[in-house]
Amino acid sequence: MVHSTLQRRRQLGEFHRLVQELRLDGHRFQRYFRLDCEQFDRLLATVGPLIARADTTYRQAIPLAERLAICLRFLATGDSYRSIASSYRTGISTVASIVPSVARAIWSSLVADYMPVPREEDWCAIAEGFRQRWNFPNCVGSIDGKHMVIQAPPNSGSAYHNYKGTFSIVLLAVVDARYLFRVVDVGAYGRQSDGGTLANSAFGKALVAGTPNLPGDHLLPGAEHLGAQPHVFVADEAFPLQRHLMRPFPGSNLPHTKRVFNYRLSRARMAVECTFGILAAQWRLYRRVVCLTPRNVEACVKATCVLHNFLRWTTRDQASPLPDRVREGREAQPPGGMLHLHRVGSNNATREAMRVRETYTSYFSSEGAVHWQDHLA
Repeated sequence: MVHSTLQRRRQLGEFHRLVQELRLDGHRFQRYFRLDCEQFDRLLATVGPLIARADTTYRQAIPLAERLAICLRFLATGDSYRSIASSYRTGISTVASIVPSVARAIWSSLVADYMPVPREEDWCAIAEGFRQRWNFPNCVGSIDGKHMVIQAPPNSGSAYHNYKGTFSIVLLAVVDARYLFRVVDVGAYGRQSDGGTLANSAFGKALVAGTPNLPGDHLLPGAEHLGAQPHVFVADEAFPLQRHLMRPFPGSNLPHTKRVFNYRLSRARMAVECTFGILAAQWRLYRRVVCLTPRNVEACVKATCVLHNFLRWTTRDQASPLPDRVREGREAQPPGGMLHLHRVGSNNATREAMRVRETYTSYFSSEGAVHWQDHLA
């Protein structure tokens, strides 16, 4: 027998009362869903065919817009299924079914348009963006990863147990100069070494194999004498030094040229830190311990990443508010439900990788210098 509170869902449920009122106030609607009315309707038209359910003899299916609303509200707040079920006047099992299925539909329906696999011409455009905005030529992306703290999965042993003593899966991301996710890889075990997180990801394997469609080596502006240099991703100490992956020089008592390189690399890395800051500010799922199965956490994380891009492309004012600590140029501390990747040692780099880093180091202290770097390095 259906409980009386659920029977009055269409009269008293949050979607049928509050959400309809919010449509009359665009600002409040956007705060509630993180999308404005136009974006919500556009998303609904896109995912609708994938989330439709047929009525049965015994009950009517929950409408498409309400299914989407339940999923977006979970991503926006990170509230428990029980809390959302209570406010929307549905069963907890209904919410538990709707959230991951709609999240997967969001990803599959948006990824081709808003996070396509980069082609060579896309990498070239990204490199131009980093040259103009972050003063780092030949940079094709800022890469970082975060541990998503989750509830301990049953019968998982130590697979998801990370260096902080909590349980997590890893979100690995490559971001462009405009705070757009270009590559995401979700689901690595929390216990993996951070070098292993990259090495075991599809992107990391492509990077080692030389198959991510990167452009060929290119001259650095004004430094033809240095010869053509590879396009590179910038990362922190959690990642290994490779020919196409630059990390800072280790140590504190470094010569000035190496300190300048570390500053310039850190500055370009702010792109990914800002992006994670925007993501966590919009989707408060990232500020909590997520009490879902790893498979469903992966679905929700991928949905928020592609929604992030969807919002960046469809919002008229793309100057998304950033946390103050990011705007001021300091590295952001991750929110409560996220952890930084653990740093790895600087050994085992190839001579070619070290040569590339030395070339960029020389360039940033000569032809590629910017006037303010000596005061900040």
